[in-house]
Amino acid sequence: MNIQEAKEQIEQAVRIYLMKDEYGDYRIPIERQRPVFLLGAPGIGKTAVMEQIAQEMDIALVSYSMTHHTRQSALGLPFISHKKYQGAEFDVSEYTMSEIVASVYETMEATGKTEGILFLDEINCVSETLAPSMLQFLQYKTFGKHQIPQGWVVATAGNPPQFNRSVREFDIVTMDRLKVLEVEADYETWRNYGVNKGIHGAILTYLDIKKQDFYVIENTVDGKSYVTARGWEDLSETLYLYEENNFTVDEVLVGQYLRNKRIAREFSSYYDLYQKYKKDYRVAQILAGNADADVRKRAKNAAFDERISLLGLLLDALQEKIRHNVELEDSLRRILPVLKEIKAELAAADDSVDAAAILEHRADTLQQEMEQEDKANALSSSARKGYQLILHTLRQDAKGLRMKDIRDANAAFLYIKEAFDEQVGSMQAESSRISQELANLFAFVEKIFGDGNEMLILVTDLTVNADSMKFISRNGSKEYFKYNKKYQLYERQQEIADALEQLQI
Repeated sequence: MNIQEAKEQIEQAVRIYLMKDEYGDYRIPIERQRPVFLLGAPGIGKTAVMEQIAQEMDIALVSYSMTHHTRQSALGLPFISHKKYQGAEFDVSEYTMSEIVASVYETMEATGKTEGILFLDEINCVSETLAPSMLQFLQYKTFGKHQIPQGWVVATAGNPPQFNRSVREFDIVTMDRLKVLEVEADYETWRNYGVNKGIHGAILTYLDIKKQDFYVIENTVDGKSYVTARGWEDLSETLYLYEENNFTVDEVLVGQYLRNKRIAREFSSYYDLYQKYKKDYRVAQILAGNADADVRKRAKNAAFDERISLLGLLLDALQEKIRHNVELEDSLRRILPVLKEIKAELAAADDSVDAAAILEHRADTLQQEMEQEDKANALSSSARKGYQLILHTLRQDAKGLRMKDIRDANAAFLYIKEAFDEQVGSMQAESSRISQELANLFAFVEKIFGDGNEMLILVTDLTVNADSMKFISRNGSKEYFKYNKKYQLYERQQEIADALEQLQI
C-alpha cells in the first residue's frame, strides 16, 4: 500500500482503540489492541504520518527511536526493596519506571491530554538484551512492571532487513501480535502531498518528467546508492533558502541529499535549466498579463518537457502567493472572536482601563496554549503560523496603546478595530491581485496551449492543492470552474478534498 492508504488504516485503528462503552471502559481491552507495525523503506514518511494523525485527532504523541535503548533505559533500573511476606522479611529486586513510560506521563501532565500515540520507531532494531522483553510489551503494553497508561495507542515502525543491517527479523509469535502494514514508495501519492507542502517546483517538474528517479535504492561498486522522499523534501527546503541567500546550487549540494551520482548530476543540470526558464519566460510578466510576443512564441513552440517546466514555474510563483494569502485570512478569521471577547471585556471595564495589559494577558494565555499543543506534538505548521500571527497582532496593538497612552475603553477598542480593519483591507487587496493573476494565467495557457494536457495539469494541480481550493472557494474563478467541469473534476472535487485531508503528512 502507499503512505496515504497506510495513514487511513492507522487512523482507523487509533479511533477504534479509543472507543469506549457506556461505562467508560475501552471497547477493545489493552492487551487486545494490536500495535500498528508500519514496515517500509527509509524516507517515505512513516514518522510524519504519526505526527499528522495526532494533530488531526487532537491527541498527544510521544516518539522514541528504539535503536539507542538498552534494557535498562527501556525497562528501568533495578533497586532493592525491603518487604514482609507472612511475617518474614525479604530484600526484593524492583525496577524504576521506564524512561519511555515516564515520558508518556510527563507529556500528559504538560499538555493535559490523556489520550495519545506512543510511537516507537526502528522497533525491529532493538538491542539483543532488550529483544526478549518486546514480546511482553507488544501484547501487554508493559515495560518492566510499568504499563503504558490506558488511552495510549502503541504504533511502531521499522525498515525491512535489506535496508538496515541492524534489523532483527520478528518471528511469527511476535508478528502475530501486530497489525502489519507494508508501505511502498508511490510518486503520485507523494506528488499530491508535495503540491500542498510547497515542494520546490524544480523538484516536482523534474520528477514529473523522470518519475523513476523519485525513489531509488541500488547496490553499486561504490556501495549503496539511494534517493528517498525524505531526501527530495529536505532538498526542497534547502533550495528555497539557497535562493533567498543567492548561494550557488550545484551538484555538490544536490549530492548531499540525493545519494545517487546520476540523479544528482541530472537534477543539478535540470535545476540550472529551470532557473534559465525563469529568466527567459519572465514569469512575473505572464502573471501580470503582459507576456510579450517572443515569450508567447517560444512557449507555443516548446517541447512538452519545457512546457511542463514553464507550468511549474507559473504555479510555483502563484501558489506561494495563494498560500500566504490563505494563511493570513485564516489567522484573521481566528483572531476575530478573540477581539470580540476583548471588546466585551473593555465594555465591562471602567472608562479608564489598561487595555494594553488586557491584550498582553490574552497573548500570554494563547502563548501557553500554543506551547501545550507543541509539547503534545499536536501543532501543525499552519496552526503554528496562525497562533504566531494572532500573538504578533495582540502584542503590536498593546505596544501601540502604550505608546499613545490610550486609557479610555472606547478609544482603545477603536484603535484595535482600526488596526484589524487595516489588516483585513490589505489582505483583501492582495486577494484581488492574486485573482487577477490567476485569470491571467488561465488566459495565457488557453491562448498558447488551448485545452490540452497543459490546461489539464494546471486545473489538476489547483484542485489537489488545499490552499488554492480554499482561495478559489472564497474568491471565485470562472476560468477554473469552466475547465474543472470540462475535465469532469467538478464531481470529484469533494472526494479529492477529503483525500487530501488524509494526506497531510
